[in-house]
This record gives sequence, structure tokens and C-alpha cells, in this order.
Amino acid sequence: MALSRPGVAWLLLGLVLAGGALAGTQYPGTLLDWQPALASAEPWRAFSAAFVHLSTRHLLANLLGCVVVTAFGLIARVPWWIALAWLLAWPLGHALLWFQPALQHYAGLSGVLHGGAAAAALYVALRGEGHERLIGWGVLIGVAVKLWREAPWRGPVQAVAGWDIPIAPIAHATGVAAALLCAGVALWLARVGPAGSSKPLS
Repeated sequence: MALSRPGVAWLLLGLVLAGGALAGTQYPGTLLDWQPALASAEPWRAFSAAFVHLSTRHLLANLLGCVVVTAFGLIARVPWWIALAWLLAWPLGHALLWFQPALQHYAGLSGVLHGGAAAAALYVALRGEGHERLIGWGVLIGVAVKLWREAPWRGPVQAVAGWDIPIAPIAHATGVAAALLCAGVALWLARVGPAGSSKPLS
């Protein structure tokens, strides 16, 4: 199973996220979650925060989301370098939460998954063929509308009807911003190929 085959690296990253979330149930949440006060002393929390969930419903919802985002990338046959962009956006999206110190704790896969959906959609929108591009743009618009409706500027956490935990929409926004940045850079680099050559990445 060569990582260079379209969709394979994306699948492996999805499996890592889902497996990590399941493994994270065996550890105290405060050992792994994102805490801005510990960002410089324990930077690994920018990764491990994705593996902590605050309730069973929270975990199950994010595992379902992980299946959907992983399937999207597989169907879209995203290349390894878009999967790499998603991997890099994972800690970056959490690190951006440092700019919202009022969010003293954050945990869950949702920010990373929002970023994954945005990264794959950007690839499809710009590199897909025919109607595939419309799907990519449709997903990007859908993500933008969701973020607008969540209104992350209202506060670091929000109570949402039907949820047994508070939601942190700011993490969805930072996850998307980080992923679009990383995927955009990857797409630009892919146009010129390694070391500025004229051969694009495949």
C-alpha cells in the first residue's frame, strides 16, 4: 500500500485520528487536552488535544465525522501532499487557539475534521474535473456557512441545544483556517514541483 497512491495517505491519517481518539479514552483528559497556559511548556498538546473527548456522545459524533471526512478524501483521491497539509494543519489549528486565552481547555477531533473537509474540498475545487469542481466548491461554501452560523466571535464556548457539552466553534474556525493555508501552500508547490522544477507533484 504505497503512500504515493491517491487516497492512501489520507486514509492512514484518518485511521490515526480515529484510533487516537479511541485510545485517548484511557487517559485523563487534562493530561492531553489543549491548554493555552501550557502551550509553550507542553507543545505536544497541539496534537494530543484531538484524542480527548468530553462525553461518549462527543466521541461518537467525532468518530462518525472522521468516517465521513476520510471517505470524502478517499473518493476524491486526494494525493499524499494534501494529506500532509492536513497533518500539518492539525497542530497549527490548535496552536491558533492560543489567541483566545479565554478558552482555557479544548478537546476533540472536530477542529481537525473541519480542517480536513476544507483541505480536501479545496483540492477538488481547484484540481478536480468537470462536475467534481462544483462539489469541491459546494463543500467549501457549506463549511463557510456552517462557520458563519456558529458565529465563533460570540465567545470561546457556546451551549448548543441537544449537546451534553459546551461547543467551541472557534476551534472549527482555526482548524479550517490552518487547513486552507496548508493546503493552499501545498497546491502552489505542487504546480511547480520539488525545488521549483517544472514537473508538478502527482
